[in-house]
Amino acid sequence: MKLFSYFRSGTSHRLRIALRLKGLDPEYVPVDLLHGQHASADYRAINPQGLVPALEVDGEVLIQSPAIIEWLDERYPEPPLLPRDALARARVRALAAVVGCDMHPLNNRRVLDYLRSQFACDDDAVNAWCGTWMSAGFDALDALLAADDGRGRFCFGSSPSVADVYLVPQLSTARRFRIELARWPRLLDIEAACLELPAFAEAAPARQPDAPAEPAR
Repeated sequence: MKLFSYFRSGTSHRLRIALRLKGLDPEYVPVDLLHGQHASADYRAINPQGLVPALEVDGEVLIQSPAIIEWLDERYPEPPLLPRDALARARVRALAAVVGCDMHPLNNRRVLDYLRSQFACDDDAVNAWCGTWMSAGFDALDALLAADDGRGRFCFGSSPSVADVYLVPQLSTARRFRIELARWPRLLDIEAACLELPAFAEAAPARQPDAPAEPAR
């Protein structure tokens, strides 16, 4: 099993968490988005979209993190990332979709590069763009979680689900864009609970082999 990943990619981050929760440690193949490796002919032969992550399993390449994560949950059912009850599954999928469909795509690197190149957005404008859409998503997540009286320490119940797998990388991304997260203490408490687990800690961007070394002090 090979994981094609970029250390700072939110989609790669969420897949790394899911793999770790399943007890899987695939060979890590870095794809340097900063220097355009994802656009090379060699990588596009692996994933025609030129995006990360991709997961190679027994000669087959799986793409798109939602599809890969659901495949993982079907192929390796323990521990489950989705509840057994159909209504509960729909609720957890909805929480994940707030991030995966409504937040992350708007702060994806290629979108931000387009804002910079086509609309001359500087860093402040890009940060404001990201802050607008991430804040709206975090507000929605916070309201949905507040309405769940039976929730434990995680997004749903007392163990991590696909919703947590999506939330933690998005909070990490928000910090990169200087979004003040203190207004969502509920989300930060969930993040803290997740980071107590080795699967989340080991999947962090700074822990990946392609992450830059800390500068000397």
